[in-house]
Amino acid sequence: MNRRQFLFNSYLGLGGLALTDLMAGVKNPLEVKPAHMPVKAKRCIFVFMEGGVSQMDLFEHKPELVKRAGQQMPTAGRTVGEIATFSAAPNRIIPPVAPFRQHGQSGRWMSDLLPHMSKHADRMAFIHGVKVDNNNHGPAVYHVLTGNQFPGSASIGGWITYGLGSENQDLPGFVVLGDRRGATIGGAGVWGNGFLPAAYQGTLFRHGSTPIVDLHRQASMSDEQQRADLDLLKWLNEKHSAARTNTSELEARIAAYELAFRMQSKAPELVDLNTESEATRKLYGLDDPIAEPFGRQCLMARRMVERGVRYVMLLHGAGGDRWDDHGDVAGRIPKHCKEVDQGIGGLLTDLEARGLLEETLVVWASEMGRTPFDNNLVTDKPGRDHNQYGLVVWMAGGNTRGGAAFGGTDEFSVRAAEDEIPMRDVHATILRQMGLSQDRLTVLHAGRYKKLTDTGGRVIEEVLA
Repeated sequence: MNRRQFLFNSYLGLGGLALTDLMAGVKNPLEVKPAHMPVKAKRCIFVFMEGGVSQMDLFEHKPELVKRAGQQMPTAGRTVGEIATFSAAPNRIIPPVAPFRQHGQSGRWMSDLLPHMSKHADRMAFIHGVKVDNNNHGPAVYHVLTGNQFPGSASIGGWITYGLGSENQDLPGFVVLGDRRGATIGGAGVWGNGFLPAAYQGTLFRHGSTPIVDLHRQASMSDEQQRADLDLLKWLNEKHSAARTNTSELEARIAAYELAFRMQSKAPELVDLNTESEATRKLYGLDDPIAEPFGRQCLMARRMVERGVRYVMLLHGAGGDRWDDHGDVAGRIPKHCKEVDQGIGGLLTDLEARGLLEETLVVWASEMGRTPFDNNLVTDKPGRDHNQYGLVVWMAGGNTRGGAAFGGTDEFSVRAAEDEIPMRDVHATILRQMGLSQDRLTVLHAGRYKKLTDTGGRVIEEVLA
């Protein structure tokens, strides 16, 4: 042993003694925590369609739109802003782009554009006429995914991992699977930790064989060398943290280093879909070039929850391929559906076959609905505008009462026919299905206890088993 090696090893040895003392008071932020109430759901997959999905083209059968196609839409009552203005201006009603049929024992109406998802009609529970707080994409995306239309709040995934921790300590507790074509509106803020400790932000998995940068260690470095480096770095960071307050970001970084080290042995196997059978790959549409990209995301989500990842967010829609169909709705909606229908249907089928659906809450949402009319009277390829009053959300698995429906919209699918359903009610219901009380899941920030539902939401018991 030369002089340099002797000093290096001695320094690490002394550091290990100090580290043992420092670590005595450190708590793992992602350790498993008990739910507030007993439930079946342990994990959640949140499927988000960016751009504002047209509810009357997929999930709301409205014969009046066919009967009055091309006519002026009556002024929408009980609406303000753009919807009230656009419905009063010259417009024409656009009929749904495909026929509807009833499915399952529940008789659920669904578009013919969703042949794979419609097979699960009796597993789904629908919430109709959900209102978001803004008619523009950015604020609406934030509202649906964080509970607040302004940036800076914690995402749903952050809240759930904050409340429950993660079952698999070798993988992130909150994973984001983004669209290969680009970033979502709002960027990383929609899966950020906000005012929660930094450990609860989502981890983005990119497309390809290396979903995380530097997933594979350098060939010249052994396990022992990397472990020694991390021990030294951890000791220095812990020493720095022990002398200070408000160090959640540093603590999160320490935990991230350790997680990254463990992931180098676990994640490569996770992302290797070649281990799946040919039948499973076909189930998700991996043999279809149109369905393959999102089908791959859905299959990855199943593999993640199967391994104990607490919350997986699937994002579909980016750039010009979002569900923002202001023009040519008859051409664009079928393309969107072809991209996602088989993957989502395959996910539900696979979860059920593996006995995972009962333990996994699947949520489908967009940031808003669409209008039944178009204000452009000269185009031969009409589309639909934004509608903050018409969002449809469905849930399946976990503690969901399959075949249930709550709420409903008027005959033109503009807004709730009766009582308005604010987005915070949906958030309160998601937390309840995961065994979390919205009133107990709080964090003190800027002198006020914050929660996902802010002023509080009504748990929609009608969709719970």
